[in-house]
Amino acid sequence: MADKPTPEELKRRYEEYRERAIAAFPFEQIECPGDQALSTWQGLVTSGRGAPVVVGDYDAFVRIAEMVPELPGFVRENIPEILQKAVCLRHPVDLINQRANEMEKARELIQQRRETKPGAPLPDFLKTIFPDMPITQPNREDLIAAMSADYVPEVGEWPTEAPVSPGLSVAADFRSGEPLALTYIILVPTDDWTTIPAHLRWGNWNGCPAPEYHVAALRSWRDRFGAELVGLSSDVMNIRVRHRPKSRGEALELAREQYSYCSDIVDQGVGTLNALAAALMENDWWYFWWD
Repeated sequence: MADKPTPEELKRRYEEYRERAIAAFPFEQIECPGDQALSTWQGLVTSGRGAPVVVGDYDAFVRIAEMVPELPGFVRENIPEILQKAVCLRHPVDLINQRANEMEKARELIQQRRETKPGAPLPDFLKTIFPDMPITQPNREDLIAAMSADYVPEVGEWPTEAPVSPGLSVAADFRSGEPLALTYIILVPTDDWTTIPAHLRWGNWNGCPAPEYHVAALRSWRDRFGAELVGLSSDVMNIRVRHRPKSRGEALELAREQYSYCSDIVDQGVGTLNALAAALMENDWWYFWWD
């Protein structure tokens, strides 16, 4: 039996993997100060050099680079396959249905665990489906009942003051809010910016949808709200829109749609659907974050 790798060996292997990913990264990169990221991005949009997207600092760029290349030991779905799936998707209906299927499968697994291993902790991966439940604890009956019920986000009262969008947050330090000293912009060789998540193989971890769902969502929002994808770090998406929702009813419906796409913006963010709806009526920027 082979010896278990030491922490130092694992670190060395990871650093080698990062170096190979950076060397294999196929797209042009532009560097600029964070406070110039938006204006630089805007100039690149019409440059004819591809679809630009701001990805953040060097560490964020490296994490993006790790998703893209066809490195040994990693099977990546090819771009045409992702885009073909995206064409067949109806946003948001198919995403909502996919979420419901995930929940049903999780409930089935919970029931199996109750019957076969009644005293065992539940699997860690269920944290991504039930992020607010202490599922690493023994599966008490009340915990099982909570997991087995449909979770409905709180609608809440309409706020007196709408939450403010962080704007192009990937170009700023998330702690201080100050612009990054150095920001990377990637130029993806396509004239269809909605395909950027497919080219970057972006998504399909934790609660973050697979790339084809991002492509479908971006196309729907482009057509309905004049959306543009401006920022995309390893776990954050910044979208700018030309047309805001015109009524509270429309905004609340959009908030429900965005919740199905990214529940963290409510559950770990603004708190209620009406708070998100108010933000959508008052801001030209949309913010998504997946834990």
